[in-house]
Amino acid sequence: MKIRPIDIARKLNISTSTLRHYEAWGIIPPVARQSNGYRDYTEEHVAYFTCVRGMEPGFGIKLSATVLKRIQVNDLDTAIQLIIEAQTFLMQEKKIAEKTIGILDSIDFDSNKVFAKGKMSIGDVSRETGIPTSAIRHWEQIGLITPYRDDDNGYRLFDRNHVRQLLLIRTLRTSNYSLETIKRVLNELEDKNTEEAKKIARDSLCNLIKKSHEQLHGAHCLFVLCQKLGLYQ
Repeated sequence: MKIRPIDIARKLNISTSTLRHYEAWGIIPPVARQSNGYRDYTEEHVAYFTCVRGMEPGFGIKLSATVLKRIQVNDLDTAIQLIIEAQTFLMQEKKIAEKTIGILDSIDFDSNKVFAKGKMSIGDVSRETGIPTSAIRHWEQIGLITPYRDDDNGYRLFDRNHVRQLLLIRTLRTSNYSLETIKRVLNELEDKNTEEAKKIARDSLCNLIKKSHEQLHGAHCLFVLCQKLGLYQ
């Protein structure tokens, strides 16, 4: 059964140009053309279009396209692995956001307990926070954090305040807050004002939870597609 582009677009509440973009990006299988150049979409194409629309909010168009290209060549194992990796990464970000909120809630600016561990190397901080050393160096370069320097060898040194800042930066960057917003929140934290930092961190956690729900829906859409294609029995 041949299906008109306009009918698919109406069903999915998108434009026909979006359908053409998906086709150009290789998200759907090749489309046959009539002698007049019109596309002959099939139910299989509709299933792919429906799937990418369901996956895109949680996984983004780039990853969704990569996954669906693997499905087209029956490489289900790789497709599933990509989905699992994305979900695992999101759960890690959620844990960091929760840890950040916990740290912000427990801050006592009049106590020295936050500095109890003393100075740490960049490797120590990376292991404790789960943040790559490359990201820490980059955030230093763009002025988000200023570590101490060892007087003898010039190595970076961090204290508990830096750890707190790094976790907050990671949470805000994951939620796509602007560089200006992050700097403002960090400055307020330096001025012993944690209220905006707490609010934004909680908002970030809510966004991550929402995205996890979107990923669950996207994974379900992929499952439905695979069933229709006979990849799942």
